Amino acid sequence: MQRHKRRIAATLSAAVSSLLLSLSLAAPAAHAATHDPIVFVHGINSSSSSWDDWVADFEADGYTAAELDAWTYTWTQSNVTTAAQLATEIQKVLARTGASKVDVVVHSMGALSSRYYLKNLGGTAYVDDWVSVAGTNHGTGIASLCSWLYTSCAEMVTGSSFVTALNAGDETPGSVNYAAYWSNCDAAIDPDSSALLSGATNVGVGCISHDAMNNDHGVYEQVRDFIQ
Repeated sequence: MQRHKRRIAATLSAAVSSLLLSLSLAAPAAHAATHDPIVFVHGINSSSSSWDDWVADFEADGYTAAELDAWTYTWTQSNVTTAAQLATEIQKVLARTGASKVDVVVHSMGALSSRYYLKNLGGTAYVDDWVSVAGTNHGTGIASLCSWLYTSCAEMVTGSSFVTALNAGDETPGSVNYAAYWSNCDAAIDPDSSALLSGATNVGVGCISHDAMNNDHGVYEQVRDFIQ
């Protein structure tokens, strides 16, 4: 009798272990991202708080806080330095979420460092969608006002060696999906067409000011739909 009981117990134990193993293999990792995580890159004279409205909007549309990384960097430094720091930040996000790629959403000067990362630091392997909102993709004449003070400004001037090298050859490298949203009355980008990129989905959003672009809900909805 005891031998029979032991045999039944062993059989039940094996069955339970097999069931638990199959469930653990079938279930997704608890930390795995539901969406591609989004890394937000702010612009000049700004910080991660400039994305607060859009972070709230993405959360309202089903993203978790872990999938939304609004990142702050020292905006006065060279965009080359910022690009290297962005590369590190993206690897941290991938490790934390378990995702294989991120989406990158940028405003203003954030376009320059993030594009440098894509073009020169292997970023195309880790980015699915890249979106610039009022991005200074081809520089802006306004940056000459601060070019004597900050390296980042000097690099952002239209025709600078940095901007020229960044836009040499393919402006949208790799298999990344690129989009550029621009305004026809953006006083910070001169000329307005500087925000456009060859090979990207270029979208005019009407007359919205530079600083309002990454707070505007209508622009948000277009960006959200592009990256989904």
